[in-house]
Amino acid sequence: MNGLRVIPTWRHGQERLYVCLTDGRNVAWYDREAARVNLLSEDRREEVLDALGPFLTGPVTVGPPPVPTPAELARLTLHPDDDLAPNRPGEALLIALDRDPGPAHRLRPDPRRRALAAEQAVGEALDQLEGAGWHTLHSLPLPGGDRIHHLVIGPGGLFCVRTLYARKQRVLVADPMVTVGRHEQRPLLRRVRADADRASYALTAEVHPVLAVAGPADLNVLAPPREVRILQDTDLDSLVRLGGVLKPADVEALHAMARDRHMWVF
Repeated sequence: MNGLRVIPTWRHGQERLYVCLTDGRNVAWYDREAARVNLLSEDRREEVLDALGPFLTGPVTVGPPPVPTPAELARLTLHPDDDLAPNRPGEALLIALDRDPGPAHRLRPDPRRRALAAEQAVGEALDQLEGAGWHTLHSLPLPGGDRIHHLVIGPGGLFCVRTLYARKQRVLVADPMVTVGRHEQRPLLRRVRADADRASYALTAEVHPVLAVAGPADLNVLAPPREVRILQDTDLDSLVRLGGVLKPADVEALHAMARDRHMWVF
């Protein structure tokens, strides 16, 4: 046994067999109608085919998820209410604060305003990557009232970015725990990975998790965390140096998919 599980699901009216790790993350899925096994990690090809063996009903194509064709993209013309591209960094927090500003006088700053400041700082840095062939979408709504802070799509791949406010505070990362200043430590890296996994599920493409720390006095990562990139808001331009994964047409196709609000209803 290789530890992979096969889970049948229905998505957008089609049955798919997802191949998952023991922690629930998807590594592949089998589309019976298309006779295709879509791999999110080429390294697990043999393990995936072994797990799917009892379910395969004939010859199949095996490879990375296909990118939409120009004809398919033409059908993705969005109504303005469904287009997430205009979302500002921290859009959901801006709306929440507008509806409920909170008391005029507080003993402590409203944590929503700190979170907003972090998302705006990170969002501004990510928006600067546009000229290098990258696209960033902000505040993408998820079922259950959750959201993805930022989704970055470019030649280096897809990245799901969660922000962390840490202005002038020391940050200690010991996977999966993150400690900011004197606050209680939290298993934040689990949340970062979960965000990326949900984005991967929605877009049927590999999405890499990133924790963006805004304004820390010091950032101490005890050991490289599993799969998660940890960057300060001033270092996000390092993503530009990652290339060779997606062609320009692939970037545009995935951006067109991701900006559609209906892609995130699952």
